[in-house]
Amino acid sequence: MRSGFVAVAGRPNVGKSTLVNALCGRKVAIVSDKPQTTRRRIFGVAHGDDWQLVLVDLPGFQRPRDPLTEHMQRTVDTSFDDVDAVLLVLDARARIGAGDRYVGRRVFDLALPVVIALNKVDRLKPGQVAEQMQRAAELGDFHALHPVSGRTGDGVGALREELVALQPEGPAYFEREQRTDLPVEVQAAELVREKALQLTREEVPHAISVEVDELGAKVVRATLYVETDSQKQIVVGKGGATIREIGTRARPEIELLLGHPVFLDLRVKVKPRWRRDEALLERLGI
Repeated sequence: MRSGFVAVAGRPNVGKSTLVNALCGRKVAIVSDKPQTTRRRIFGVAHGDDWQLVLVDLPGFQRPRDPLTEHMQRTVDTSFDDVDAVLLVLDARARIGAGDRYVGRRVFDLALPVVIALNKVDRLKPGQVAEQMQRAAELGDFHALHPVSGRTGDGVGALREELVALQPEGPAYFEREQRTDLPVEVQAAELVREKALQLTREEVPHAISVEVDELGAKVVRATLYVETDSQKQIVVGKGGATIREIGTRARPEIELLLGHPVFLDLRVKVKPRWRRDEALLERLGI
């Protein structure tokens, strides 16, 4: 069978995780409209009758500003050693500029096949797509270029076939029912964080992290960490409205993940400067 690893690279917020989910045929990574949603390396596994494709979803390339973003960029820098190809994701609705060229230089220097995915084309006219494809083609000596929409699935099948064809003969690295390498506790924590990102704005989303404290047969308990009392007030909301809504949105997906109903118990704690706390970052697996 054909099997191998594809690193998914690009600037923050170009839709890498949405595209990985589409390629895998189900949700393996949380998504939001906030940059830096992906903080760790995530393996998303797509299965076929005679192939297995492991997509390595990475944080976006960025200039580190604190230990958290240093960890994230280090994850990016060390994730290209054992892959068979690179999927370079661009946002078709944004100008292809210096950030994309920087990422392009990094991946084209790896001497690996590079497939470019021009993502988010579903809201563009054909002429605009053609213009962006021409600009994308100038980034480097690419193997193939695909206009796609991770949101609608347009072009995803052809992109998947292209990536599979680049893989060598090899073993199945994951069981057929497995879609990601993340432990269940981390998947549940990420689902809670996703809903918190949806309901908060400005700096607050970047200051939120989630840790599952208990994953039982009937109860899931998780802690949302923020850095200040004012952030805690925002996440809790007036009369607890926001934290209840986070739980209401997260619980069905956690139940789908676990395969049975649960009571989801969420609490919010202030952990000053947690993004600079090396011990907590290590415990969170970032």
